[in-house]
Amino acid sequence: MAAPGRHPALSQPQPGDPAPQPPPRLPLTPGAGDVAPAGDDLAPAVPAGDDLAPAVPAGDDVAPAVPAGDDLAPAVPAGDDLAPAPSGGRFSPTRLRRRLTRRVPYLAYRTGSMVARSVPASVAQNGARVAGVVLARAMKGRRATLERHLRRVHGPGMDGPALDREVRRVFASYARYWAEAFRLPGSTPAQLAVNMTSEGLDHVERAVAAGRGVVLALPHLGGWDYGGAWLASLGFRVVAVVETVEPPELFEWFAQLRRSLGLEVVPLGPGAGAAALRRLGAGAVVALVCDRDLEGTGVEVDFFGERTTLPGGPATLALRSGAALVPCAIYFGDGGAHHAVFKAPLDTARKDRLRADVARVTQEVTVELEGFIRQAPDQWHLLQPNWPSDLERTP
Repeated sequence: MAAPGRHPALSQPQPGDPAPQPPPRLPLTPGAGDVAPAGDDLAPAVPAGDDLAPAVPAGDDVAPAVPAGDDLAPAVPAGDDLAPAPSGGRFSPTRLRRRLTRRVPYLAYRTGSMVARSVPASVAQNGARVAGVVLARAMKGRRATLERHLRRVHGPGMDGPALDREVRRVFASYARYWAEAFRLPGSTPAQLAVNMTSEGLDHVERAVAAGRGVVLALPHLGGWDYGGAWLASLGFRVVAVVETVEPPELFEWFAQLRRSLGLEVVPLGPGAGAAALRRLGAGAVVALVCDRDLEGTGVEVDFFGERTTLPGGPATLALRSGAALVPCAIYFGDGGAHHAVFKAPLDTARKDRLRADVARVTQEVTVELEGFIRQAPDQWHLLQPNWPSDLERTP
């Protein structure tokens, strides 16, 4: 039986999710990266999106899918920083140690993927549960941030054993996310479909059939990569606008992971808005994970009763393209089950100057994100500061 307040299709989650990111700046004024200047309806939009997925190489905003069975480990680029020093150069242990440290995340993700894909699903699931327990104990700074986020959802009275249990559930869900993501490449449409139920998919189908394109606005909730792979398996053209991460080997590895799921990858940057608009005009589904303002240049909103900024990219793209703006969440269910929820498109009719319309629609998106998160706060994988008050408390 589902817990009170949760979506009826959900029950207690299993383990799964991502790597920590540097704390964002969170000023409370909109930035030029998210909305065009007042009265300028022609300025290109740069949508902000998923903070876990990297960009493809410059000039290749849509890279081909990785062949089935590819181990997702790209070749070390020419000029790799672990190569010997040029002739005549001095060997520096400090420099080598620094370069090795930069590669640790890449090697860790690659190793985790290889292990997860080489063992039976039951072993991977049990391993994710153990990893969740370890993460909850080891990531003390992230745990403190997560506790603040959970109090925003549940209320300031959540404390003690109840808060501890909810924190452990989030880290279990965090670990499940990654275990699943590592095992997704090579999944058949039938395998994806058997573990997915949905409601509201007709909102997406109607918009695509009408040639409008769809902007999906999602929170970091449950298994959003699984949802993207499932949509692509149904024949939708799914585009992910993503951010670069360091080192380069890591963001290319992430990009290949998503391409292997059938997703097109557009790098977040100066050309992202124009690239996304072209694809929306061709009837694509552009997915943006938008409950965190990565660069601190977003739109000021009220989020769980506190002022912060969130990306204006989803609203800007929908307002400028005429695409349907559909709030969406992909929840974890028991075992390997998932449940996708697609809400009715938001009202994106032009009513004012672009800046004002973006602010209005972004607040409406925020309300929908809140509703999704309240259904399953123990599946909300946001472990980074997200409000100005988080940064004030961060040492």
